[in-house]
Amino acid sequence: MNTRAKKPEGQVSHLEFADNAVLARVVGAHDRHLAEIERKLDVAITRRGNHFTLHGGASARAHAAQVLRDIYAHAFDGHDVTATDLDRAMRLGLASDSVVPSTATVSTPKRAIKPRTPVQARYLEALVRNDLVLGLGPAGTGKTYLAVAVGASMLARGEVDRLILSRPAVEAGERLGFLPGDMKEKVDPYLRPLYDALYDMLPAEQIQRRIDEGVIEVAPLAFMRGRTLAHSYVILDEAQNCTTQQMKMFLTRLGEGARMAVTGDPTQTDLPPGQTSGLSEARQVLKGVEGVEMVEFTDADVVRHPLVQRIVRAYAAHDDRRAMAPKRQT
Repeated sequence: MNTRAKKPEGQVSHLEFADNAVLARVVGAHDRHLAEIERKLDVAITRRGNHFTLHGGASARAHAAQVLRDIYAHAFDGHDVTATDLDRAMRLGLASDSVVPSTATVSTPKRAIKPRTPVQARYLEALVRNDLVLGLGPAGTGKTYLAVAVGASMLARGEVDRLILSRPAVEAGERLGFLPGDMKEKVDPYLRPLYDALYDMLPAEQIQRRIDEGVIEVAPLAFMRGRTLAHSYVILDEAQNCTTQQMKMFLTRLGEGARMAVTGDPTQTDLPPGQTSGLSEARQVLKGVEGVEMVEFTDADVVRHPLVQRIVRAYAAHDDRRAMAPKRQT
């Protein structure tokens, strides 16, 4: 019998699972997963073998029971249960729109990509439904990864002829010409996150072949000028580092039968001080424009290590305190 927390006031619920081998992954080493559920959801869990008794308020018990069912199903499919999996299961239950529609799942040649938060589900549906989608929010929320998944899926099904992925290489600045190698070797480090996402969706041999054929293109934003991108799925990543002129240039490349996804975090720009981010301006200019949808992520949608979510929140709180502090007189 394992009881890690004082039993909260309320009634009890009972759960029973069939496979004890799977349960070992569900509860974690020394029942640490159960302890985390108790701590965050204000319940107490008593376990006897494969039988669980949950003590607490009705909503807390229902939430904890759903979390246990979710991670049992995950473990039953042969997966380990990580701290990130557990955190995600608890956050989905906390959301008011916690049911993630199965229709939001995107199939790519290598894997099926499932949304891990309700906002991710809305984002996937927006990417499928609209010609232009802006995904805005902090790092680790899956903005770029999910956009690449939709693009790879549409390319594999023949719904678009090309997949074009782009980023501004703002970090290189004027030093780009001094880097060793040809232009591809100079800009590839800035485009590596896009390649990483691609290799998760498509077999490596397909990627290289399609790059050679021009079906997949990964290029810095400057290479988009003067082109019309038709029958393509086009993704602009790290768009907060675009200037206003670059953003307008990119958006007006949209051609017949093309889709665009623009992703970035308006609060994290590498542009020179005082220069307006094209993403921040587009957020205002395009509001209410037919055919454009904006999906905003928050720190609650961070799906990396749970610590990333806490880091994002800590920085946001720090920025708020700094903004509210009285300015010194000069």
